This record gives sequence, C-alpha cells and structure tokens, in this order.
Amino acid sequence: MAKLDLLEKKSIFGMIHTLALPGTMDYCGDMTKVIDRALADLHAMQNAGVDAVIVENFCDHPAGTKLEPEQMAALTAVATVVAREATIPVGIDAAFCDPMASLAIAVAVGATFIRVPVFVDTVVTSDGIVKPCARELQRYRKLLGAENIALLCDIQTKHTFMLSSAISIEESALMATECGADALIITGAHTGSASPLETIRRVREVTKLPLIAGSGVNAQNAADQLSLVEAAIVGSAMKPHGKAEEPIDEALAAKLMQSVKACR
Repeated sequence: MAKLDLLEKKSIFGMIHTLALPGTMDYCGDMTKVIDRALADLHAMQNAGVDAVIVENFCDHPAGTKLEPEQMAALTAVATVVAREATIPVGIDAAFCDPMASLAIAVAVGATFIRVPVFVDTVVTSDGIVKPCARELQRYRKLLGAENIALLCDIQTKHTFMLSSAISIEESALMATECGADALIITGAHTGSASPLETIRRVREVTKLPLIAGSGVNAQNAADQLSLVEAAIVGSAMKPHGKAEEPIDEALAAKLMQSVKACR
C-alpha cells in the first residue's frame, strides 16, 4: 500500500474541475482555454495554501463510465501542464469512473494519487451500472509498477445509487480495506452536500484506514468535519456560486484554509 503523508495533517485536496473536454457536448472548441482555466485554478489554490489538487473532468456531460480517446488525451494534456507548474502534490480523477485511465495518466505525468469513485461497490448511474474495479485496478497498478501511487477510494459514492441497499456502509468500508485501498472517501448524496458525521463515525469503527470527507466541506463546517477525518476534498466551497464550471475564487479558498488551519 502507498503511504500519503498528506493524510497526517488535516489536508485539503482542492478540485481542478476542467472545463468540458473534446468529444463532450459543452466543449468550447479551444483547448487553450481549458488549460488556462486549470492553471488559474491551480495558482489560486496554491496561493491560498491548499495542500494538494485533483485534476478531474467533472464538466464532461453526460458523464460516461469510460473516457473516450479524445477525452483521455485532453485530460492528460491538462494534467501534464498542471503537474509541471504545481508546487503541491497532484492527483487524477478520470470521471465518472475510469480508474485505469486515471492511473495511466498519473504514471505519465508523475501524479501522487488517484481518486477511485467506484472501487468495491456496484452502483447505478445515469450511464448505467458500474461494477467494482478493485481486482482489475490492483492488477494494473502492479503491471505499471505504480504501487507508489495512492488509491483514494470512495465507498457508496455521491451521484449514484447502490444496486443493493442491503449492503451497509460498514461492509463497503471493510471490502475496500481488504482490497487494498490506501484511504476511504465518504461523501454526501451530491456535490456540495456534506458527508454525514454519523456515517463517518460508523466507518471509523470498522477500519484503520485514513478517512477523507469527499463533499460539502466549507469554512463553516470544516472544524466538525475535520475532527473526524484526516483530510477533505473541496471544490464548490471555493467557487462564487458553488458551480463546477466556475473558476476558483482565491479569497474563498483563503477563507476556507483559515478555518482549516485553526483545526490543526
């Protein structure tokens, strides 16, 4: 398993939500704009003191379960430039859930970790049923010699429905632990909705893995959330209206980080 030092100090992972990439309905037709926005978001978050960033194609709608070749090429191009200019660790999330693409891009650009939205669960999304990837991903990780790249794995993730409601969050946590996750991400139901504190407590009782709040952390609730987890992933709280397509507001990011530093 990979060890991520970021998970020892109440870290904030800031989201670089790329503008829509080629091959998707909202693509603007200009990759320069996509790259420039990603770099502007990186610099705003670095200046505010964010601890790491995740490059994710969140604005590619409708979301698919696998990246098309043009998406993967574009996401790699953006991540390459971000990783070159970053002074903090960089992670990859090929949305909605293409962890093989995430890992391949991470190896290519020298990223530190990837986010895996569907690791051991079977969920229903707008694109259909997404099945567990743990076995295939661990095999691929070994094949690429990428055991140093940490796997931050969601359990019962946002924007999905479990195919079987009989599976508890504790059972998902245990399965993910046994399958080699390096940290577990717990989210609310949707982007911007806070991870339920009771859910975090339930997961904490069954695993010793680091826990990450995956949605809804802001300047107001940071103390409560970070009292129970090792880190948080934040995007919408650093944007003027909380919308993924908006740029990061450095002042909002700095306000969040002030609250976080008070928790450390």
